[in-house]
Amino acid sequence: MASEPVPTELLEVRAKIDLIDKDLLALLGERFVLTHQVGLLKASQALEAVDAKREAEKLAELSSLCEQHNLNPELIIALFSKIMEEVVKNHKQLRE
Repeated sequence: MASEPVPTELLEVRAKIDLIDKDLLALLGERFVLTHQVGLLKASQALEAVDAKREAEKLAELSSLCEQHNLNPELIIALFSKIMEEVVKNHKQLRE
C-alpha cells in the first residue's frame, strides 16, 4: 500500500508548529537559567528550595491566563507543576 502525499498546506502548518516548539524550548532554557540564579541566591542566603506560597500564586496566575489563550488550565497546571518540580530539585542540589 503506497502512502499518499502529504498536502502542502499540512506541511506548512507543521513547519510553523516545529518553529513554535523550538521557541518554546529556547524560552524554557532561558527560564531554567533564571531559576538557576534564583537557586544560587537561595543557597547563598540559606533559604528553602521550595517556596510553596510563590508556587501557588504562580499556578493560580497561569490558570487565570488560560481562558484568554484558549488553553486547558489542568494541562497548564500539570506542565508548570512538573517544571517547578525540576526547579526545586535543582535548587536542592545547589544547597548540597
